Amino acid sequence: MESSEAGKKGKICVTGGTGFIASWIIKRLLEDGYSVNTTIRSLPGRKRDVSYLTNLPGASQKLRFFNADLSEPESFKDAIDGCSGVLHTATPFDLQENESEEVVTKRTIEGALGIIRACVNSNTVRRVVYTSSALAVVNNGKDDDVMDEGFWSDVNYLRRVKPFSWNYAVSKTLAEKAVLEFGQENGLEVVSLIPSLVSGPFFCPNIPGSVRLSLALLFGEKDQYGRLRRVHMVHVDDVARAHIFLLEHPNPKGRYNCSPFIVTIEEMAQLLSVKYPEFQIPSKESLEDIKGYKLPELCSKKLMDAGFEFKYGLEQMFDDAIQCCKEKGYL
Repeated sequence: MESSEAGKKGKICVTGGTGFIASWIIKRLLEDGYSVNTTIRSLPGRKRDVSYLTNLPGASQKLRFFNADLSEPESFKDAIDGCSGVLHTATPFDLQENESEEVVTKRTIEGALGIIRACVNSNTVRRVVYTSSALAVVNNGKDDDVMDEGFWSDVNYLRRVKPFSWNYAVSKTLAEKAVLEFGQENGLEVVSLIPSLVSGPFFCPNIPGSVRLSLALLFGEKDQYGRLRRVHMVHVDDVARAHIFLLEHPNPKGRYNCSPFIVTIEEMAQLLSVKYPEFQIPSKESLEDIKGYKLPELCSKKLMDAGFEFKYGLEQMFDDAIQCCKEKGYL
C-alpha cells in the first residue's frame, strides 16, 4: 500500500456495504485514508437508504457505490477494477431457512469464486480478505474445548444434526475452503477472518441480528437463551480493524480466528444485572438449566501472534451495544 504521508492509501473494495461489519470496515478505511468502492444489492421497487454511509467523514470524496448481486458474480467487476484489495463480507443469510441449503450454498460459493476471479482478472488486486464465520470452525461433533484454525466444521455432521442456522454454516464452510483453494491455485493472496458473535454499536438503520442476540437477556427473548449458553464474542470495531490488519500485513497466511472472549449465559447475566439494574435480567440460578450448545473456545492466538491487538473488553462491548440501542430506541 502507498504511504499515508502521501495522503493516498489506494482503493479498496468492500462487498455487502450495507451490512453491520461492512459498514464498520468502510468507516475505518475512510478514517485510515483509503478510497472505498462498496457493493450493495439493489432491491426491486425501492431505493436503499445508504445515508448512514454517505454521512461518514470522508465519504463524499472517497466512497463510491456499485450495484452487485452474488447471484450474478460478474456484476462485481466494475467495483473491483482498479482496487488493490478486496474485503469480501457479502453473504446470503437466511435464518428463516426459506431456501434450501443447496441453493444458499451454491450462491455463496459461486458468488465468492466469481469475486475472486474478478480480482485475478483485474491485475490490480493483490489481496483478498474473506469474512468467514465461527460456524465454519466449531460444528464438527468434536469435544475439544479449544479450537484453532486447524478445525473445520463438518458439513456431513451439519446436514445430519441440523443445528440452528446449519445451512448458513454449510455455505460458509464450503465457500471459505473454495476461496482459499482458488487463491492458492491462481497466485492470488487470499486469507480469511473468522469472527464469532459480533456485538457493539451500530449505525446501520436496523439493529443487527447478532447485536440483538447478544442482548437477548435484556430483550427477554427466552427462545434465544440456548444460543447463549456458552458463546464466543467480539466487538465489531475489533472485527473491522482485524480485516484492515490482514489487508496491510506483509505476509498473512490462511485462516485467522477473531474471537477474544468466551462467556456463559450465567456470567453474562451477572455482569449485566450489576451494571444495568433497571432491566429485569434473569437470575444466574434460573439460567443454570438452560439447554443449548456449549461452544468450544475459539483460539485467536495466531492473529495476536501476527501483531493484532484486541482493543475492547467484554464489558465495553455490552456497554457500547446497550448505549447504542438506547439511543436508537430499541431499549
